[in-house]
This record gives sequence, structure tokens and C-alpha cells, in this order.
Amino acid sequence: MGKDALGLLGGMTLGCAGWFGGFGAFLLVAALGGLGYAVGGFLERGGDLRDLRDLRDLRDLRDLRGPQVPARGRR
Repeated sequence: MGKDALGLLGGMTLGCAGWFGGFGAFLLVAALGGLGYAVGGFLERGGDLRDLRDLRDLRDLRDLRGPQVPARGRR
């Protein structure tokens, strides 16, 4: 499917969501469509779903830095 057809499909989906579900549904569909577009682009460039899953594990790296020293002069 070409990019023009995907754009048409996305526009029609947003239009239907706005017509039948109101502005809140329009925003929800737009946000989920943007998320799907970003993940699809990542996978198309050679990324792997495991890479996306491992991104949340980066939060655990903060624990490896050791104890945080408070700034001087502030208590």
C-alpha cells in the first residue's frame, strides 16, 4: 500500500472518529495513529520490537550510577 493510500485511510479514520465520537475520540485516534506511525517507521528502518521493549529498561540504569549527592547549600 502506498503512502498516499495510507494517508487517505488515516484521514478517513480521523474524520469518522471526529464525526461519530466527537473531539475527544478524534484526539485519541490521532494520538494512537501517531504512535503507530512512529513504531512503524522504527520497524521499517530495521528496528526490532525487542529494542522497543528494552527502552523501558533504561530507567533501571539510573540505579547503577550510585548514590546521589545532594547539592551544597540546600537543605
